[in-house]
Order: sequence, then structure tokens, then C-alpha cells
Amino acid sequence: MLQLIPAPLHRLALRVAYRLRNKIRRATGVAQDGVMIIGKDFEGQILLVRHSYGPDEWFFPGGGIASGEAPEAAARRELREETGCEIDGLRLVGTVDETISGGAHKGYLFEGVVHDMPEADGREIVEARFFPTHSLPQPLNRITQQRLEMWQARKS
Repeated sequence: MLQLIPAPLHRLALRVAYRLRNKIRRATGVAQDGVMIIGKDFEGQILLVRHSYGPDEWFFPGGGIASGEAPEAAARRELREETGCEIDGLRLVGTVDETISGGAHKGYLFEGVVHDMPEADGREIVEARFFPTHSLPQPLNRITQQRLEMWQARKS
């Protein structure tokens, strides 16, 4: 249904919603639990995205967990919504209890293999690409950097 809204108006609505969500987090001290996905291709490159709202940084695909939704289902849904990709071998890497925008938050980090080429929708996501781990784009979001380090430490 959101596809009926012209893309520029949709991007504007996302920027407003992003600011409003951060204010609500600060006011209530609660943030929705979320997922991040480290999607790897067959060469071991990892998938990163840039959003049309928020900081102009690179992130792992991910987002909020809906009420009653399992974290694994949220990871699959968010990856599909943001990149059009499906993932195989989805596995929980770990969880993190933290504060985001003043709200308590539990983050779930998943990994798996992505067989598809990612496509940015031009609305929420303006760019989605695979990168070799030794040559990641900058600026890399702080939380994404922390999750990357967590993932690399678990592989060692």
C-alpha cells in the first residue's frame, strides 16, 4: 500500500517518523527490540545498506521486531523488505542489551548466506551492496561497527 505514495513523499514521511520515533524513545525510555543481519555472498562479502532517513552512514540490514513476531522471522522479513533478498542458513550470532536513543533495547544479530543481488527500493533504502570485509565503505554506523566486531570475534 505504501507503494501508492510517490517515492519523494514516502522518503519525507520516513525522515519525520525517524525523528518522532527517537523523541518517543527518549520520553518513554523504551525502544522496540530489533534485528541486524550479516548477509554474506558466496565470496564472503557482506551486505550493507544506506537509508533515505537518519544519518548518512552504512548499516547492516535490519529493523524492529513486530509484536508477537519471532526474531528470526523479523530478520527474514527485514532483509526481504530492505533488499529484496532471501537468506539461507540463518543463524543467531548473539544478542546485545543496550540503550538506543535513550530507550532500553535488545538487539539480535543474525548471519546467513544471501544468493540474490540486493536491490534498493529507492524509498527506505537508497543503496544496497556487497563489500569485502577488508574494504568497507565509510562512514560505517557505530552500532554496525560494534556488531561487525562481535561477529568477527565469534568467528575467531
